Amino acid sequence: MEHHKHPKLSGYRFPAEWEPHRATWLSYPHNDSYSWPGTLPTIFSFYHQFISEISSGEKVCINVLNEEHKEMVSEALEMEGQDMSKIEFYLHPTNDAWCRDHGPSFLVNPAAKDPRMVVSWHYNAWGEKYPHDLDEKIPGLVAKALGLPVVFPGIVMEGGAVDVNGKGTLLTTTSCMLHKNRNPKLSQAQIEEYLRNYYGVEQILWLGNGIDGDDTNGHIDDITRFFREDAVITMVEHDKTDPNHKTLRDNLKLLRTMRVQSGKQLDIVEIPMPPPVVFEGQRLPASYANFYITNSSVIVPLYRCREDEKAISILEECFPGRKVVGIDSVEIIWGLGAFHCLSQQEPAV
Repeated sequence: MEHHKHPKLSGYRFPAEWEPHRATWLSYPHNDSYSWPGTLPTIFSFYHQFISEISSGEKVCINVLNEEHKEMVSEALEMEGQDMSKIEFYLHPTNDAWCRDHGPSFLVNPAAKDPRMVVSWHYNAWGEKYPHDLDEKIPGLVAKALGLPVVFPGIVMEGGAVDVNGKGTLLTTTSCMLHKNRNPKLSQAQIEEYLRNYYGVEQILWLGNGIDGDDTNGHIDDITRFFREDAVITMVEHDKTDPNHKTLRDNLKLLRTMRVQSGKQLDIVEIPMPPPVVFEGQRLPASYANFYITNSSVIVPLYRCREDEKAISILEECFPGRKVVGIDSVEIIWGLGAFHCLSQQEPAV
């Protein structure tokens, strides 16, 4: 890192998710000991639908454990009639499937000698909750595979903890980013400095807590997301007895006071939470905010309830140029994440 100015000083920025992608990166799920204990086989048909939907608009790059794993996954996808010309496999072994959090953050600067670079944040599995020795290496391996320069800020950060509008503004939560299990020695001001320097943003907007059941200490991608430079969707809970009611109401109040870099007040679109999804007595972090934006579509997790249709129609209004595709996530959410958590965009330049 010593030879490298901060990416921001070199003109790099982290694009918004709706900007054009070259590909989407996934880490194929294989671990049933902590993410989907006892239920891993139930997720694959839905996960494969996700792959199919992404591949209709862009390449899908999949991290697999080894040659044998690659054969197995490849065979399963071929049998389903997937377009294999859109799918590339990389022998990059992982501990788990959450590519949003352990995957590379890609920055762009079309004017630079290297128009793209990878940021490899330190990854500690949401505060040392699970093994992460392999996941930690993924950004470096991807950078190497693509021949891109890589920078190492040296602090803990996960992709799901931030959301950007591509025009200088980043949204995050105090509950996750300031948690003592991440970067206990850093103050809020110091963390902001890292975010500015390594994501190429000017302005950090802070919300409070995340939703009940979220194992990550409150990732932003389960509560509030940009869908335009000056507009967000945010989750709301109308049931006053639900623990999410107050959390989401407090966040909404904060959002109403916020302005983006241009000085414009945020437009806020509210989406009602699904009813609680509970498995084996555990509340799961089911939220429509965990959608993923591809080149051609917006893929949104569904939970077999009447709120699903409402979420889809609201998102259709937010993303007029894309088709909104709902995929059942009742099995997937047992892993404590959905489609945004599972994916990482690689921007086109």
